[in-house]
Amino acid sequence: MQNQFDAAVAAITPVDRSLAATAQAHLDNLTKPQGSLGRLEELALQMYLIQEGAPAADPMRIYTVAGDHGVNDEGVSIFPQEVTRQMILNFLNNGAGINVLAKTAGAQLYVVDAGSCGGGYDEHPNLIQEKIAPGTANLAKGPAMTREQCLKALLLGISLADRAHDDGVKVLGTGDMGISNTTPSTALYSAYLGLAPEAITGPGTGLDKGGVVNKADVIRKGLAANKDAVESGDPVEILAALGGLEIATLAGLILGGAKNRQLVSVDGFISTAAYTAASRICPAVKDYCIISHASAEPGHAAAVHSLGMKPYLDLGFRLGEGTGAACAMYLVRSAADMYNNMATFADAGVDEATS
Repeated sequence: MQNQFDAAVAAITPVDRSLAATAQAHLDNLTKPQGSLGRLEELALQMYLIQEGAPAADPMRIYTVAGDHGVNDEGVSIFPQEVTRQMILNFLNNGAGINVLAKTAGAQLYVVDAGSCGGGYDEHPNLIQEKIAPGTANLAKGPAMTREQCLKALLLGISLADRAHDDGVKVLGTGDMGISNTTPSTALYSAYLGLAPEAITGPGTGLDKGGVVNKADVIRKGLAANKDAVESGDPVEILAALGGLEIATLAGLILGGAKNRQLVSVDGFISTAAYTAASRICPAVKDYCIISHASAEPGHAAAVHSLGMKPYLDLGFRLGEGTGAACAMYLVRSAADMYNNMATFADAGVDEATS
């Protein structure tokens, strides 16, 4: 398994920035003042470098990955763990926010059970059942996952990207579902980025002030219980110790997307933690990813800043599921259409600016 994972990571290469001049010249020749479409032009340029040619947005696909967490026993969420399973069924019945927004964005949606509690589910064409374990262990008391479980989840994510690539998918979106998963995500930010738990711990699904204090304390306990992994500097060991099965799967999805030269629209707080893990495993993934939106969860801004990234949207979202990733897909399609369909000055017979 380790060899298979290492081979996949080794296949990721940075984009060829020598191609940027050609793409930028085309953008500058469109009928607009240079740079006047701002970050949409940046996005079009990034897509050009990823695809090594005129950018294409479609097909687009979101994977919403589910997993449960043993740290839920520490009272870090106001919702019971059963909600993860209930929401998976809601996704399959087209009743959730991600169902609506993925449809609006024109993106395919698949739900992945990487580690929810309980048994299997009835078969469904949009459900991928690859349960690695029925939830993680309690990270406050020791490693959430074994290294083997973590590698299985990473490889699952890579296989999801490969499956999409085989289907011609150009753009991936990350989504999550897992009660208490802001706790492992915060722990990962602390371990990878050196951010203090008390500075970045938030209410998640609605904890009060006392609940947030308890949650930060649980994270500190987790960092202490997994001190050897944290201090090892091994990003996979850290992910296994403090992460979740859905988070590791999403990290694998990001790595797989980069390997396959697919743009990855990274969702909010949980998905950005997965991105952080992926970028520590292979820094070149940055070339292939956008942070879709600024999560309202405290700590996201500090984490994104530490990563040297800038979200595309700021809508006050804190739902997860891939909802922010779906909304950013409108921008992805807009960037591609702008690049491909706007007239040039010569085409339109419009005079260019004089220097």
